[in-house]
Amino acid sequence: MVETRLGKHQSTNETIVMTVPDMGSTHCAGLVSTSLRRVDGVEDVQTNCTNHRVQVWYDRARTDPASLKKVVEQAGYPVSEVLEPGGEAESQDVQALQLSHAKRLLWIAAVPTTIIMLLMAVHMLIEPLPGYLVIIAVLAFPVVAIAGRETHISAARSLINRTANMNVLISMGSLPPYLIGLVGFVYPMTSFIEMAATIMTFHMLGRYLEARATGRASQAIRKLVALGAKTARVLRDGQEVEVPIKDLAIGDVMVVRPGEKVPTDGEVVDGFSHVDEAIATGESVPVEKTEGSPVLGATMNVEGLLKVRATRVGADTFLAQVIRLVEQAQGSKVPIQEFADRVTSYFVPAVLLLSLASFTMWIIFAEPLRPFLESAAGVLPWINPDLPNWQLALLAAIAVLVISCPCALGLATPTAIMVSAGMGAERGILVRSGEAVQMLKDIRMMVLDKTGTITRGKPSVTDVITTQGFTPDEVLLFAAAVEAGSEHPIGQAIVAHAAAQGMDVPAVKEFESVSARGVRGKVDGRWVLVGAKRLLADAGISLGSLEAELTGLEAQGKTALYVVADGTIAGVVAVADTVREDSGRAIAALRDLQIEPVMVTGDNEGAARAIAAQVGIDRVYAGVLPEGKVDIVRALQKEYGQVVAMVGDGINDAPALKQANVGIAIGAGADVAIEAADVTLVRSELSKVVESLKLSRSTFRKIVQNLFWASFYNAAAIPMAFVGLLHPMIGVIAMTSSSLTVIGNSILLRRTRLDSGPPASAEELTWKVGPQPAEKETEEKTMVEDPVCKMVFAPEDAAATEEYQGKTYYFCNPGCRARFRENPQIYV
Repeated sequence: MVETRLGKHQSTNETIVMTVPDMGSTHCAGLVSTSLRRVDGVEDVQTNCTNHRVQVWYDRARTDPASLKKVVEQAGYPVSEVLEPGGEAESQDVQALQLSHAKRLLWIAAVPTTIIMLLMAVHMLIEPLPGYLVIIAVLAFPVVAIAGRETHISAARSLINRTANMNVLISMGSLPPYLIGLVGFVYPMTSFIEMAATIMTFHMLGRYLEARATGRASQAIRKLVALGAKTARVLRDGQEVEVPIKDLAIGDVMVVRPGEKVPTDGEVVDGFSHVDEAIATGESVPVEKTEGSPVLGATMNVEGLLKVRATRVGADTFLAQVIRLVEQAQGSKVPIQEFADRVTSYFVPAVLLLSLASFTMWIIFAEPLRPFLESAAGVLPWINPDLPNWQLALLAAIAVLVISCPCALGLATPTAIMVSAGMGAERGILVRSGEAVQMLKDIRMMVLDKTGTITRGKPSVTDVITTQGFTPDEVLLFAAAVEAGSEHPIGQAIVAHAAAQGMDVPAVKEFESVSARGVRGKVDGRWVLVGAKRLLADAGISLGSLEAELTGLEAQGKTALYVVADGTIAGVVAVADTVREDSGRAIAALRDLQIEPVMVTGDNEGAARAIAAQVGIDRVYAGVLPEGKVDIVRALQKEYGQVVAMVGDGINDAPALKQANVGIAIGAGADVAIEAADVTLVRSELSKVVESLKLSRSTFRKIVQNLFWASFYNAAAIPMAFVGLLHPMIGVIAMTSSSLTVIGNSILLRRTRLDSGPPASAEELTWKVGPQPAEKETEEKTMVEDPVCKMVFAPEDAAATEEYQGKTYYFCNPGCRARFRENPQIYV
């Protein structure tokens, strides 16, 4: 968890931020943090593997940035930038540069090593090649010295700083064998040059695959910053003056025209409009704004001109708070390599000690051990018991290093993740980091945003209710004809619904928009009004029997537009955000996977409960703003442990996506939500969440298998190498075989089936309701459908029932039952 440290460090200390490109795991971060904390004057250190940043709080009287940078580099990790907090990084994408660099080093190593392997096969199996040692020494030089230069420097600095990273084994398994191999020019002995080149090449391959698996660095913060307006028009001495956002002051009156972003948080002092606040609440319907209404910076003015008085500027704005929330949540992830890093922290020193022990044993006890080698030479042809003691000691020590070389261990995770990422990309599932693979398999709580995630994220017509003398088609036609002249999203939803019904919508005449109330015009010679309840009140028209209908619609979170023809109320057109086709089946599948779904939304309680009932979610948090969503995720993490995932699509979801152990973004949502997430669902299908879970579990099984194969040969071969029964080249072959086995096993992941099946209709769905303990049998119950409004819910959640012709009908509210009683035949 990243904690705010302003209270702790605001007196005498300074803060710097360093970019450390090679710090890609918690093992690396731990070495960097440990090294910095040893420095006198360092107060606190915060590392973030996601963006490769290290923030250091230090006492300027006892140390300085140059010294801190030197300490990190001495630990084996080059520093590319040193910035003040909030400074703009010169490197736009650390991980992209890292991938390009790793690819270049791989080519430098792979081409000469391939030629060496071919020449070695000819030299050993067909015919000795003249000048063979010179050729391979020249070919191996760029592999060991150029491609491996950073590895050797990192290893040396690590040892000097009393730490031991993975590069130490790689360096000692490649550089000494190459140098010893050169002795062959003056003293006949076994060549180790081929072995040195092979080890370094596999290391470069591992680095490249790891860089590919890590993916591109997150751009969430820059995306968030880009959302805000860059300038604002303010009134100064009665004139409009355009000023940069940074020059805005509290109290400035800003002019915001239709189609423009609100520059900063404020309050409307003049004008009327609708403002799209999807980035704040996630809701698709623009919100009405009149004098006195609050507005948020970066939201979009849809209609009229607004004059807004700035109430919050700079770091106090809503957008700035979201940015801070994302930054704070970025460092709270559990790394996938934690187990492997823990192992290697002991593994590297242990191997070095084991190699030294083997060398010492053969130097001291070579003669007593020769009979053992002589008896083994009859079975193992590579053993030569007649070698001098120092060569026997050297061979044994190098064999231990080589056979322990963690190339396969380094490939175990990235190769599986690469295959997994490719499979996911083909199916519209993009996994940004290996962390998500490990965490997804453990998820037991799935927090789902409502709008744009469970629902479509845009308004649609759900009900057309009529009064005596009017048909549903007439009411819809009247509404569509008049709303065709409106640009409001709700009006456009009505027009689109009429078009989908194949209706020929007549042209409207004398169209007029009634501010904050609705629209009116002449349709086929009849005056038609379409709008909110206040429009009817102004016209002196009574709701009559529709009053009960209004209660029912509001309870379901729907927006009701009244349709009046020539002074007579004709009916109501209800508009609401509708559930995605696959949401119900996806949530049922989550329950099958023992994952509890939770809905969180900025919408009102009635709308949230209505949607939750349709898809089978019991636990709902409504009326929640971005800060609240983060708090809910934190509370669930405290309640259930670090097994909480968040699925969302809006900018307002970005902080919660970062706070969750795994953030999953619906691809049709905002770019910043996608950038802030660990997993992106490109096709905007909730069923892809289920597929990503299945992919994660299959991938993690492969990682475990790979780790087994990466360590199995070590466990079997290290004892043989220690007692001199394993030639170093046999160790190279074993190491190569292990690496190829790991890669091949990862490729087999492509056989995994991820299909979750087609979406089901409401009638087909059955839900497993309540807690799902593994040891208890789940309880299934069939959902019912309100015959009037078509809402789907559990029978015990019905607000009313009615017996008709020997059958029981269930209703979500008394209003629907009242309509049913008026004319049951319409609904049966």
